[in-house]
Amino acid sequence: MITVENLRKTYGDFPAVVGSDFSVESGEVFGIVGPNGAGKTTTLKMLAGLVEPTGGSASVLGYDPEEPAMRRKLGFLPEESPLYEDMTARSYLRFFADLYDVPRDVADERTGAVLDRLDLEYRDRRLGDMSKGMKRKVAIARSLVNDPDLLIYDEPASGLDPLTTNVVLEFVRELRDEDKTVVFSAHNLFHVESICDRVVIMNRGEIIARGTVPEIRAEHGETTYRVFTTVPLAETLPADDEVDGEERHVAVVDEMAAVESLRERAEAAGGRVADIRTDEASLEDIFLRLAREAPTTSEAEGGRGEAAPGSRGGDEHEPRVVGGNSQS
Repeated sequence: MITVENLRKTYGDFPAVVGSDFSVESGEVFGIVGPNGAGKTTTLKMLAGLVEPTGGSASVLGYDPEEPAMRRKLGFLPEESPLYEDMTARSYLRFFADLYDVPRDVADERTGAVLDRLDLEYRDRRLGDMSKGMKRKVAIARSLVNDPDLLIYDEPASGLDPLTTNVVLEFVRELRDEDKTVVFSAHNLFHVESICDRVVIMNRGEIIARGTVPEIRAEHGETTYRVFTTVPLAETLPADDEVDGEERHVAVVDEMAAVESLRERAEAAGGRVADIRTDEASLEDIFLRLAREAPTTSEAEGGRGEAAPGSRGGDEHEPRVVGGNSQS
């Protein structure tokens, strides 16, 4: 579906994306995550054919991203997606359907079904009178008007309230169930953890971890065990809670051998292990640790160019490009 090899983008002396390699399989939800300025938007726009790479290569649906034939099979949702505010939702979606030569009856049925699933009721209201969440739902419907095989969504839930966010994320899950391939970026790693089949984590233009969330957790995360005993031991502290009037003590260890040792000593002291709780690092925990500790490849090779003073780097350095089914 997508193959990326040593993909790079430089703006002047600033490297926005540095040697990315990854692949996306058909029918999966693939997340590109990281903080603002990590290179997520630049990467997605290169895949969508809206920004020309400085080096490397990308194949999308078997095409070079800049080929028009690829764009007809693509639905693209930019993070900032201003709409034609004097149009209604219905007329706006019909306008984009006409651009893709989608018959009116097919377009109305297709976009109506999408808006039903996204719980958008006011389809004849001016877009300028809609809330941000309503506008985002219309923009998502626009991305599907041509029934694309691939969806590229840049921060699809950015700035939305929790209820609308949940609707959007559930809709992405439904797209996967329909064998659509979805690539999306996010800085909210909880959303990514709950929905993505595979993930790449970017920081300062480079991929610093990749795989399924369990694979990333196994390689980069830390698992600890909270062991609750009914008797005090050298490693334990009083626990805050009691169960059925039974006093508890807790120790935190990072190996099962230590759990077994606590069990044996608790029994020898006339008590027992009452509970064991496993705490696994979240994707956000892992990202924060990797971002703090791991130097970038280019730093190791002599230093990466710095962003212009007052800028945050990465995505903020790219020019405004209009194409595909994004708009200004």
